[in-house]
This record gives sequence, structure tokens and C-alpha cells, in this order.
Amino acid sequence: MKESKRLKKMLEASPERISLELKKAVEMCKSNATAKFDETIELAVNLGVDPRHADQIVRGVVSLPHGTGKEVKVLVFATEEKAKEALEAGADYAGFEEYMEKIQGGWTDIDVIIATPDMMGKIGRLGRVLGPRGLMPNPKSGTVTPDVAKAVKEVKAGKIDFRTEKQGIIHVGVGKASFEENQLEENIQEFMRKILALKPSAAKGIYVEKITLSSTMGLAYDIEPAGIIASIG
Repeated sequence: MKESKRLKKMLEASPERISLELKKAVEMCKSNATAKFDETIELAVNLGVDPRHADQIVRGVVSLPHGTGKEVKVLVFATEEKAKEALEAGADYAGFEEYMEKIQGGWTDIDVIIATPDMMGKIGRLGRVLGPRGLMPNPKSGTVTPDVAKAVKEVKAGKIDFRTEKQGIIHVGVGKASFEENQLEENIQEFMRKILALKPSAAKGIYVEKITLSSTMGLAYDIEPAGIIASIG
């Protein structure tokens, strides 16, 4: 397969892409995000865990200091006053029956769903649609709560929910190519701080095996884990 001119240029500008310091990886990833749109900067962390065992699943939420740069569409399942509070806090949609029907009809043009506790028994039947898309509200991620206004503000400000995939990898967006380098560095450090705090006691051997930074249309840069761990320790 022929290399595109854009890819060839990126490869020439990035002779070293392995075992980089965080600062260098961010600098190179950002400079090579040359698509005609604001590319997402993505972090992939390979962990030495086996997600087939419940006691080795790494899951949590983190609020990135500079947000993700992504416009997040939020739906809140709530009634009356709580729905009003959600909309005033910035939710894109809030209510109950109307959105139940829309989702049952195939609508999933939303990024996060928040629900008040009394709604969970009623929206359970949406599990088949929402579950596979990671949209089902969950108390552990803070998306089942009576304080919907707070939850909406946190999500809009850059709070993200993450968990290990089958291969023990966690993928998250940590910002946009338009972010300043220090903003991306601080977001990555905050995320890694959370990952380290969530290390399962059942995990043996090396916990953080590999860290890779890339942009939507760009190359992948391998970050030396020990450097990040030392910088946030």
C-alpha cells in the first residue's frame, strides 16, 4: 500500500517514536495532528491485569483539569423538578417517557445518560440498547444520582468514565490537538494518577505495561511508563 504524502511527512518528522518522555510525546503528537479538523488526542494504557477476573477489572471516573475538548451530549432521565434542574445545569435533554420511546425506536445520539435513582427500575428495559454502547447509567460512575445538576456540570466540564477492555487496555480521549502542550500533559498526568490509585490488589507483576499517545489521524507515540509514574508519584 502506498504511503500518502501526509503520512510520509509525519514519519520523516518522527524518527523516534518509542520510549519517549511525556513532554516529547505530546509535542510530536500535537505537531503531527495535521488533519483539516481538530483531532482528538487519545491515550491507550496497557495494564498487566486480566479483565476476565472481576477483581482485576480497572474501572473509574476522572475529571480532567482541562476537560476533553469534546462537546458532550447529555440526557437526564428525571421528572418534573429534577428534569428542570438538569436542563438549567446544561443538560441537552431531560425527561422520561419521550426519551424512553425515542431510544426504543433506535435513537442513541447521546454521549452520556444520567438518571435519578427512582428512574432506574423504569429504564432497565433499555439495557439491551444502552448496555453495549456503554450508555447505561451506573452508580459507580456517578451517573445514577439525586444531584443531577452536579453530575451534568461534571460531565460537561470533562469528567470521563473508563474501564479496561478485554485485552486489559484502557482507551480515553485526553484533549484536542488545539490544546496547549502543558494542558495535554496535565490531563494525561491526572488520568495516570487515577489509574495508579485503582491498581487491583490481585494484579501481579508489572501494572502499567505500555502507554501510547496518538491523534485521530496521526501516528502513535510510545511513552516510557516509568517517567510518567515518577512525575506524578
